[in-house]
Amino acid sequence: MKYLTIISIVFVIIYSLVLTLTYIFQRNLLYHPTENNYSGDQLLVDIEKVKIKTSDNIELMSWYHNKDLNKYKTILYFHGNTGSLESRIHKINHFKDINVNFLIFAWRGFSGNKGKPTEKGLYEDAKSAVKWLKLKGINEENIILYGESLGTGVAVEIAQNKNFSGVILESPFTSMIDTGKDKYPFLPVRFLLKDKYENNRKIKNIKSPILVMHGKIDKIVPFYMGKKIYELANEPKYFYFSQYDDHMMNYDEKLVKVLKKFIYSLN
Repeated sequence: MKYLTIISIVFVIIYSLVLTLTYIFQRNLLYHPTENNYSGDQLLVDIEKVKIKTSDNIELMSWYHNKDLNKYKTILYFHGNTGSLESRIHKINHFKDINVNFLIFAWRGFSGNKGKPTEKGLYEDAKSAVKWLKLKGINEENIILYGESLGTGVAVEIAQNKNFSGVILESPFTSMIDTGKDKYPFLPVRFLLKDKYENNRKIKNIKSPILVMHGKIDKIVPFYMGKKIYELANEPKYFYFSQYDDHMMNYDEKLVKVLKKFIYSLN
């Protein structure tokens, strides 16, 4: 009996230590600014490097492409939780074949930007980018929000009760709570998590047309989450569920064709 008591006490101490360390260092598990899975791609589209200043005085490295503001919509791209802007070159290179302007920026703490990423901080970064576009004379009705992975949480937040032209969600999750439970089922994620990104609770507040894209063999964000987000979304809504794509979807002819069709339908 004494032996079992000692084992129980040791287990409680170890588990409590795991909970404490997880709570303290959880944002190191969620945000990976130095992890670059894609590198060496040559930029094939003309960009202007600009800095966007947030309300808390952080300057965000950004790439801006102005094809024709009067004729075409503008994509505002929210990237995921890893890597630099250069890690998205293989995607934005395809934008040159689409009649669209775009602005992609790096989150605070990414691509040499000051600050540390948090849910509240990323929302502020996104709002600052929208404000920057508006100062260029681009209104909400001509802005398409594009969220990639973690960026879908920001796109959904920003799109609520607004009049954006459209919303594109690539590899979206239902909530960071659900994602955490999927990865760490032995932890009380709901109570530990600081940055919750509750897409499943907010998606109904979006009135803009939505395109949901997700790979069916996604090993990071399970496909059922993307499918659930699509089911919860309001009409008009569209989907592209690729049979063989993983988390970072293959920007092949099929996907680009779907993007073009959706973007042009918003004109």
